[in-house]
Amino acid sequence: MAATIKDIAKKTGLSIATVSKHINGIRIRADNGIRIQGAIDELGYKVNEIARGLKTSRTMTIGVLIPSLVNIFSTSIVSAVERIFQQNGYSTFICDYSSDPALEESRFHFLLDKSVDGIIITPTAISSQSIAEAMRLEVPVVAIDQPLSGMDADTVLVDNMNASYQAVEHLIQARHRKIGIIHGPLSTHTAYERLKGYLRVHVDYRIPALPVYRKCGDYEMAGGYAQTKILMSESEPPTALFVTNYEMTLGAVIALNEMNVRIPDDLSFIGFDNLQMAMLVKPRLTIVVQPMAKIGEQAAALLLKRLKGDREDHPYIARLKTELIPGDSVRQICSYPARILQECLEKCLEKCFEEFLTTLWQGDIIRLRLND
Repeated sequence: MAATIKDIAKKTGLSIATVSKHINGIRIRADNGIRIQGAIDELGYKVNEIARGLKTSRTMTIGVLIPSLVNIFSTSIVSAVERIFQQNGYSTFICDYSSDPALEESRFHFLLDKSVDGIIITPTAISSQSIAEAMRLEVPVVAIDQPLSGMDADTVLVDNMNASYQAVEHLIQARHRKIGIIHGPLSTHTAYERLKGYLRVHVDYRIPALPVYRKCGDYEMAGGYAQTKILMSESEPPTALFVTNYEMTLGAVIALNEMNVRIPDDLSFIGFDNLQMAMLVKPRLTIVVQPMAKIGEQAAALLLKRLKGDREDHPYIARLKTELIPGDSVRQICSYPARILQECLEKCLEKCFEEFLTTLWQGDIIRLRLND
């Protein structure tokens, strides 16, 4: 016969109410929690989720709504989210809306119809009415990567503007002045912020940011490939290129290989995300890395906090920092014109030769017969 809460209470000598609180995720004294968990493990107690749902109006399920399961950014976050919720006794519904606004709406309402306890969403065009419906049903929502427009919602973001600023500044400090960028659709918060960082660093260093070097991709490999081909076919192509997401980085590298453009000899290059991929490419790419696991972990922790009734800091907005990982794909450009360098070299060689002859003369190693 299956163990019950009464069995756990009898085994631990604690009240049924205390055992119930622990099982439902409510904080109790640490020593009591250890005793209860030990009894649960020993007796093999299993939570009856259907019965618990009827009593608590909880289903112990979480909805996760993302634009693409193919995208490494999304899948890395989902992996972290699932791990945290699994540790806390929740199951997850993962919904991919294929970057389709209509599908995003329908999938969101599908999750509400499934009576999920909370939702984590990477929003594209979700309506404020849908978010308001979730709030009416007391279903907390946490947005990641993009804020929910016009809504006071918990959000976990990356500091995209500074991520882009630091990458382009790295190229400027290597004396590049013709710097290209392939950004995403400017209707998205991430693309807008990354382009903003690119433009701001140009202003701060008083370098013209020519429109011809700014190309809009679609955050897909094909977009990175196509825009790189266009950019490198300009009459004066850039000396450096910054690509602002992983899929477009892959497409750009493929295009450069097809065009026989050598990194960094012909073009300095900075990509985005997936450090493992960057290390496989030769030469090793300089890359901007987002804390993808941390984004998922923080979003999950924030939703768990709301599910426990803690709304003290709502709405909370977290902005996580990225890291620029140097590789071998950025070449330092010499600041002097070739003509001046050539003149300096010739003078240096001439002086060295004169000193060499003088040394030989003074050392009496060679005799010059001037009258011969």
